[in-house]
Amino acid sequence: MAIEITDANFDELVAKSDKPVLVDFWAEWCGPCRMVGPVVEELAKDYDGKAVIGKLNVDHNANVSSMFGVRNIPTILFFKGGQVVDKQVGAVPKSVLEAKLKALL
Repeated sequence: MAIEITDANFDELVAKSDKPVLVDFWAEWCGPCRMVGPVVEELAKDYDGKAVIGKLNVDHNANVSSMFGVRNIPTILFFKGGQVVDKQVGAVPKSVLEAKLKALL
């Protein structure tokens, strides 16, 4: 299952992670986010132990969202070594996200 990332735990779970990290910026009211949600959950199962897969609710975590300039959701940011190395905005098939994640492993 994808972990919940918040303003409070972002540094610990993302910035200091020794594994690649995928963060799904989403909100409950966002239709495309609900389409991407199950894909993110599948990736969390598929990459358990290899990468950190998390979801950040933009309505409850404005600090991290604004730090990375997230204006449209869903936005998925890919981190390696605490730095953003790739980005995907909008709903896309699992294969697109998986290819970006595999490139970081």
